[in-house]
Amino acid sequence: MLMKVAKDPMRLFDDIWSGNQMVAAPSFKVDISEDEHAFHLDAELPGITKEQIALNIEDDVLTIKAERSQKEEEKKKDYHRIERSYGSFSRSFNIGELIDQENIEAAFDNGVLHISLPKTQPVNKTKEISIS
Repeated sequence: MLMKVAKDPMRLFDDIWSGNQMVAAPSFKVDISEDEHAFHLDAELPGITKEQIALNIEDDVLTIKAERSQKEEEKKKDYHRIERSYGSFSRSFNIGELIDQENIEAAFDNGVLHISLPKTQPVNKTKEISIS
C-alpha cells in the first residue's frame, strides 16, 4: 500500500519516489500544468497502446502504469545498439485533497496520455464552538 507523502499543497504532484535512493527504473516523462478549473497531466508513452496503460488512485496517490513488450521477431535481430526501454513503467504522484476524484478524465492520443484533474473546493475543517 502506498502512503501519502504530505498534505502540504506545495508538495502536490510530487513524484512519490523522488529523492529515494532506488535504482532508476525505465520511466516516462510528464508535463503538469494548471488553469483555474483543473490540473492537467500529459504523460509521454510512445509505442504503447491504450490497452497497455493502467490508471488508478489509492489514498490520494495517482499511479500511471504501462508496459512495453519487445516483439519476438525483434529479439532475433542482431542489434548493434538498443536504447529503447522495454518492460513495466510506473509513476505515482501525490494529488492531495484538492482534486475532485469522481470527475477525473483521461484520454490517450498519439502516444500521449492526457489526464484532467478537476479542482474541488477545500473542505473547511474549522468549526467555532460556543461556550456556555
